[in-house]
Amino acid sequence: MPATSPAHPERRRRRTNRFLALAAGVVTVGALAAAALPGSATADEDQRTGGHWPGRYQDVQLLSFNDLHGNLEPPAGSSGRVTEKQPDGTTKTIDAGGVEYLATHLRQAREGEKYSITAAGGDMVGASPLISGLFHDEPTIEALNKLDLDVTSVGNHEFDEGAKELGRLQNGGCHPKDGCYSDEEFEGADFPYLAANVLDEKTKKPILKPYWVWKKNGVKVGFIGVTLEGTPDIVSAEGVKGLSFKDETETINKYAKVLQKQGVKSIVALIHEGGFPASTSYNYDCDAPGAGDGVSGPIVDIAKNVTPQVDALVTGHTHSAYVCSIADPAGKPRMVTSAASFGRLYTDTTLTYDRLTGDIARTAVKSANRVVTRDVPKAPDMTELIGKWNTLAAPIGNRAIGYISGDIGNTGTESPLGDLIADAQLAHGKQLDPETDLALMNPGGIRAPLTYAAKAGEGDGVVTYAEGFTVQPFANTVNLQDFTGAQLIQALKEQVSGPNAAAPKILQVSAGLTYTLDLTKSGADRVVTDSIKLNGSAIDPAATYRVATNSFLAGGGDGFPTLGQGTNDVVGADDLTALEQYLTANSSASNPIAPPKADRITVVN
Repeated sequence: MPATSPAHPERRRRRTNRFLALAAGVVTVGALAAAALPGSATADEDQRTGGHWPGRYQDVQLLSFNDLHGNLEPPAGSSGRVTEKQPDGTTKTIDAGGVEYLATHLRQAREGEKYSITAAGGDMVGASPLISGLFHDEPTIEALNKLDLDVTSVGNHEFDEGAKELGRLQNGGCHPKDGCYSDEEFEGADFPYLAANVLDEKTKKPILKPYWVWKKNGVKVGFIGVTLEGTPDIVSAEGVKGLSFKDETETINKYAKVLQKQGVKSIVALIHEGGFPASTSYNYDCDAPGAGDGVSGPIVDIAKNVTPQVDALVTGHTHSAYVCSIADPAGKPRMVTSAASFGRLYTDTTLTYDRLTGDIARTAVKSANRVVTRDVPKAPDMTELIGKWNTLAAPIGNRAIGYISGDIGNTGTESPLGDLIADAQLAHGKQLDPETDLALMNPGGIRAPLTYAAKAGEGDGVVTYAEGFTVQPFANTVNLQDFTGAQLIQALKEQVSGPNAAAPKILQVSAGLTYTLDLTKSGADRVVTDSIKLNGSAIDPAATYRVATNSFLAGGGDGFPTLGQGTNDVVGADDLTALEQYLTANSSASNPIAPPKADRITVVN
């Protein structure tokens, strides 16, 4: 069946039951307002209860999460932990995540709640572990259907395989190249993906629904979904071909007016853009000392400029955890939330709906992030789903590709795993051209650490293909290009200037390349030019250097335009193949690779 084919009739009935309120017993806002007219019994009761009539206010539960990235199984290492601030000021780490546990937590949270909505802030798929990524994220869509997700915005990673593939995830059908993975045809998402600010360049219209309205017994809550305007800067050119991405704030304000005209006064924006709290603790109070004082980043300006008609903002992208009150343009506090990433947290928000006005009583809104702990029973249906897809993936995923003597982490300005991957790409580059001098790797392309402890019984220190896939799931190629020394210096300075000035992206570097990063300075000066050396010799601005990068960086991605200006291109194998080749050639069960020291970049604070 083609990717755009309609859903099966049974599936449409299932959606109808979930998305639309039953006509019987519906109480309209207008009827309630009329019942409260002076002289009516309701008005008398209103006076007796101090200005409120029974049933006027209805609490609506909003459960939300973001940036799942196909992490169906519990994420490994630090990617599967959250930090909690204790009353005495200390912190502790908690193992968290895994859809078997997320499903249980969400279902428990919904118990006794007659009005409950589950929403997400984008990046549900993309950069996924092998169990999902190998199958073009069909397993994750199936899991989200079972989680009873009601609606989500798109994120930048929803475009990793292009708009047509996103359409297939929404509507169902077999993959155009790989076909169906079982006798049952993929049905697609039971929930709408919202893409209000993603337009087809030809039609000038959103490629998916811009908004969606949840309804139950006269209660109506509208959702507008957007991704960050800068998506083309962090997705391959092929993935966003034929699309334009509009300003987040302007788009939300536009569709808020549309919803208002339709009589929808309660509105939530799902925004795949986020902020950076001052603390990494999930329960950090980012309203201290004042409302929103403890969070920075793009979401702050967005929140301050989104129309007051929007009552809450569910955000994502930065993988941060926060629950903040940021004033809207009218100066009134408004809840802005984010639930970290990988299904480690979910946000539990109470929206108090006023049946008289049809709006949210914002002063009554409460919200908190909850940990998806692993001390609850696993959801059996998720265990079955994971088992099914793991069985299909096992012949590929369980193959050993290398050995390590300890955890190789992917955190920090320079990470041990970043060094390892850069070395692997340099080695692959030298196979293509012995004159290759160095390799550069973007940190955002490293999705998980390599952990020493055994998984699935393969033995301590064994690196499987599945683990390698989880680290590098994008299938970027390793590309060789020539750059002048001046261009190389400029590229390194772009780590902390231009698009990356506010949130630096420090490239991971191969052995032999060293320099000093002086964080006491500002802008491009933070990369100390005279300190940049290759194998102990200063970079010569006039010389030519052969540089290996992945195809994403070679296209100028991640805010590195200079890396898109290389010449004499040679395209090699994909980056995972390069990593596998390096691990196979340089490690064995008796001689595993030790974690690199991560001492190539000297950081001055």
